[in-house]
Amino acid sequence: MPCDCSFRALLRARIRAVRAALPGGALPARARAALRPTDGRTADGQPADGRPSDGRPTDGQPADRRPRSDALMRNGHVLAASSIVAAGLGGFFWLLATRYYAVETVGRSYAALSAAMFLSTLGSLNLGDALVRFVPAAGRHTRGLVLRCYVISIGFSAAVAVGFLLLVPLVAPDLVFLRGPVLAVAFVAATAGYSVFVLQDGALTGTRRTGWVLGENAVFAVTKAVLLAACAVLAVSSGIMLAWAAAMLVSIGLANIVLFRRAVPDHQAAGPADAEPPQRVLRWAGADYLGNLFSFASYSVVPLMVLAQLGPEGSAYYSLAFVIAETLFVATFSMGHSLVVEGARDPQRLAEYARRMLRHTGLLLAGAVLVIVAGARLILGVFGPGYAEHGTTVLRLMALCALPVAVINVVIQMARVRRALPWMIGVRVASSAMVITLVAVLLPRYGLTGVGLAWLIAEYVLAAGLLLVLRGWLRTADRTDTDRTDTDPTDTEPTDTGRTRKDPTDTELTEGGEPA
Repeated sequence: MPCDCSFRALLRARIRAVRAALPGGALPARARAALRPTDGRTADGQPADGRPSDGRPTDGQPADRRPRSDALMRNGHVLAASSIVAAGLGGFFWLLATRYYAVETVGRSYAALSAAMFLSTLGSLNLGDALVRFVPAAGRHTRGLVLRCYVISIGFSAAVAVGFLLLVPLVAPDLVFLRGPVLAVAFVAATAGYSVFVLQDGALTGTRRTGWVLGENAVFAVTKAVLLAACAVLAVSSGIMLAWAAAMLVSIGLANIVLFRRAVPDHQAAGPADAEPPQRVLRWAGADYLGNLFSFASYSVVPLMVLAQLGPEGSAYYSLAFVIAETLFVATFSMGHSLVVEGARDPQRLAEYARRMLRHTGLLLAGAVLVIVAGARLILGVFGPGYAEHGTTVLRLMALCALPVAVINVVIQMARVRRALPWMIGVRVASSAMVITLVAVLLPRYGLTGVGLAWLIAEYVLAAGLLLVLRGWLRTADRTDTDRTDTDPTDTEPTDTGRTRKDPTDTELTEGGEPA
């Protein structure tokens, strides 16, 4: 035909026009039955399940708007709950450890496990977050992507653990006992295993199986508490580390059975058959890894500054306030992973998802902050009168930091989806630099209150600047969405069936000027 369209496509367009002109906007039932095609489509040319064949809205709304939008908040809530449950049950484990074991044993075990988790974080190269970003659009390449990340993470984590054991007499003399033959092998295995423990959360999140993220964290916490009690009854001297490692193995086994038998096959089957393998994953992971190191620097350097200036007591008061406030920060960033997953699945709706995430997390955090600010003295009083007297102000100030963190979180997660590598690094560099600088200035003069003010000023100043960036990104995304909608092929336009489908962000330029 002159317009290069099939007669069938023009007929469907004509039927839609007639339908729109009728009162009520619908054809009579008999006419719909007569015009219904035999290929499983409705009279207006759409699939029988109600989804539009060209991805366009029906009745003014995209067919997947409700399920996908619900997934954004539902999965975000589950991820936030998972982080809170892990923190709460993790504290309960150490509370039990203090009841069953001597202080010296608890101290050595805590230091050893903290070292294993820290080394695993360094060796995993942040590939867990990379799986959150790239699994949603990986399609049939999902299994290979997850396994490659596993192999890389296990190898690097084991190498870092071996290096640590070689240097342990210099960097941590109190952990020299880990150099024994059995404990050395166990330490390396635990470090490598914990990297898998982290990566499986990213893979499950990317396949939208967030319920299992919550489940395997709960299994890990409950199992290690039960095993700890059993080790105490049997008088096992290394029971704390043994219970932790055994529970981790149980959790890894269960989670990966679900991951590779159900989540990955279902995800690959639902994805496009012609999906291309994810590109530049290691480059993305390297940029995100560098940004995370700067965030870790502010979390680690400030306690050392407080310890040097105010001594062990001041450090204890600050640390407890920070742990309570950090729960809000961690829950916020955990919810942000849902934004990455849904944005990677459907980049054209990233602006919509970002607005919903910002509004929703802001409301939730406002309520949580109000509770902590009002009840700070009562909360700290549970741990002793000294904590209530010296830590109330700093806890209130740090809790107020959660509100700007909602803005920072959305910017970082959007940058991850857009592959804006300079923003992925720069936001966290700016935050770390401002916090450490302000603490150095305010701590000597105002004590713990100065530390709280330093965090508050840094986060609000950074969030205020990022609001301008965020507004620009949302407008750009909206314009991009409109342009794509206007130029999408319709039933009356030819489509290029020879073009393979890939991650829609792969051909875009980010705000940072980097290829997407």
